[in-house]
Amino acid sequence: MDTQFLQSFVMVVDCGSMAEAARRLDLTPAAVAARVKSLEEAMGTELVRRAGRTVKATESGLRILNHARSLLRDVRNLQALANDDAPLGEWRLGVSASALTGVLPPLLRGLYRKHPKLAVYMEPGNSGTLYQRVTLGMLDAAVIVEPQFTLPKSCGWQLLVEEPLCVLAPAAFAGRDPMDLLASEPFIRYDRSMWGGRMADAYLREHQIQPQERIEIDALNAIAVFVHQGLGVSLVPDWTPPWPEGLEVVRIPLPPPAPVRRMGLVWAEGPKAALARALLAEADHGPADAAHR
Repeated sequence: MDTQFLQSFVMVVDCGSMAEAARRLDLTPAAVAARVKSLEEAMGTELVRRAGRTVKATESGLRILNHARSLLRDVRNLQALANDDAPLGEWRLGVSASALTGVLPPLLRGLYRKHPKLAVYMEPGNSGTLYQRVTLGMLDAAVIVEPQFTLPKSCGWQLLVEEPLCVLAPAAFAGRDPMDLLASEPFIRYDRSMWGGRMADAYLREHQIQPQERIEIDALNAIAVFVHQGLGVSLVPDWTPPWPEGLEVVRIPLPPPAPVRRMGLVWAEGPKAALARALLAEADHGPADAAHR
């Protein structure tokens, strides 16, 4: 059995779409469909089924899904273990979108100085999903927003950076009162399905501000561009650079005490926890220094 068939099957189920799976695998939808069909023929049963615009696993597909994930992980580990500088195999690291370009790169740079042949499988996503994947054993660690609940004993957590909420506004609004801007200007909302977006929503509710909502989106860089274009103001974490270049925007602090988004590393205790601690060792400065602009 070709493991590429399994990879395509898992990706289709994860994405819920042949087209999206094809985009992520850099294949055509027809090629992905052919791989899944070949796997179904080898298994002697239907594994996925269309349901409206989405594709879902059948009962047979669900029964083999976790085993397929494990097999793919084992194959990647075998490839990594073949390298004499990767005794622990592949490290599966999840990264939230804003940390992918800001918090993580300098830590990885230091890690690779010490372990130049380290094999890392990196999975982007939102903090809630990545946290679940760590607790389920599908990822070894993840850079995410600090969970607002008690972590299981099987997981560790360490803070990397603190990012206070601020009002993001066009440069022409510099010096304006942030609370007045939130109440009076069109508002671009950070998606409430994100942990940082929920923090912003809770702040607005606490201060009884009903913004003139115009857009809701989960991409911080896109929010910054929308604000630059004069589409509105936003309430977002003052996330770690880099930011998109050439933007004429200002970050206006909230009256103290402002809520703070805490970004850190969550990891599963076990054989690969040593890699999490090695990454954390590259955070040479404390959270306050790391957040300094």
